[in-house]
Amino acid sequence: MAECVLELCGVTKDYGTHVVTHVLHGIDLTLRAGELVALIGPSGSGKSTLLNITGLLDKPTGGKVFIQGTDTSGLGEEQLTLFRGRSIGFIFQFHHLLPAFTALENVMLPAYSERGRPSAEMRDRALELLCHVGLEARAQYKSIDLSGGQQQRVAIARALMQKPPLILADEPTGNLDTQSADQVFELLRGVNRQQGTALLVVTHDPRLAERCDRIVTLVDGRIASDVPHRPAADAAPAG
Repeated sequence: MAECVLELCGVTKDYGTHVVTHVLHGIDLTLRAGELVALIGPSGSGKSTLLNITGLLDKPTGGKVFIQGTDTSGLGEEQLTLFRGRSIGFIFQFHHLLPAFTALENVMLPAYSERGRPSAEMRDRALELLCHVGLEARAQYKSIDLSGGQQQRVAIARALMQKPPLILADEPTGNLDTQSADQVFELLRGVNRQQGTALLVVTHDPRLAERCDRIVTLVDGRIASDVPHRPAADAAPAG
């Protein structure tokens, strides 16, 4: 059985003090290496909150988050920042690239942030990733001079810079046309299969969800269903 990359145990999240809002109610969820899991549900169901907690950007009110067996609740702030940078890659609907930076510089950022200065090894790794996403010819382009699909591919390369075992994607194709969305998804699927990376993808796109290995449905802060799924990704992509 593949390694357990992510395990959420009884995760709850409340907001407020005088008036308490219960957002997540005892979430149990595991992801193994090589799994591509879609997280779906109506607006307000708690998907973004769950993703933030999974990504160690927010702390649960109760329960625990384990990544590759590490109990993250026991990490101090500096340890948590370092651990998050090495263990988790993030891809967002709005890619959050730095507009004044080149594609190459944007991809290098996670490693640069950890090590404090660039290196030849870092540059080589970033160039390799840009080649992987088909953008080697755009390495020196500023991100603002790239198309939406190209910018998202740079964001994928950036998420892979530290070779994280877990990638979290929040509506990664939500701002793209159908053809670009298919290209971005195929890149994610390729990384998932070739490198054994675990991916948790929040999406409102039923086409994308149908192409994942499992579909987890969140309703009112609870997992309403978690079912294995035969991906339609193996069929010809729509476009």
